[in-house]
Amino acid sequence: MATNPEDYKQASSIYDFSATDIKGNDVKLDKYKDHVCIIVNVASKCGLTKTNYEELNQLYDQYADAKGLRILAFPCNQFANEESGTNEEICEFASKRNVKFDLFEKVNVNGNDAHPLWKYLKHKQGGSLIDTIKWNFTKFIIDKNGQPVERHSPTTSPKDLVKSLEKYW
Repeated sequence: MATNPEDYKQASSIYDFSATDIKGNDVKLDKYKDHVCIIVNVASKCGLTKTNYEELNQLYDQYADAKGLRILAFPCNQFANEESGTNEEICEFASKRNVKFDLFEKVNVNGNDAHPLWKYLKHKQGGSLIDTIKWNFTKFIIDKNGQPVERHSPTTSPKDLVKSLEKYW
């Protein structure tokens, strides 16, 4: 894992990073090699929560086995305190919604202390006006080579990502 704050700029793919899952285990992201992924920042108390969690679950159910889709969800509390819970509370929330996709520990996606993966994603797929993550449920599509190939806004419905995902399967 990169230690210098600018090391993310030297990464060649998401496979150069690791992250801690919601249970506290270190996960090397190279485990997602040869999979198309969606990486998304999530929150349990956002107006977009119900639809996004439901549709991400549907995508996972439909395409995880059939196409190898992987979804990496990163809780974040940087937007209106909408993910203020502990990792245990976030797990309980996800469990009640039958979440099967991969859930990681809470991270920052903006600022100097943003997780290096999120710095990398923003570096590779900048925003329309600024590179900053603007709200919960910003979605990045990662191709089978670990490259961020598309960025979608929080208001983009996960089910609307299917046409994009099909380009990379």
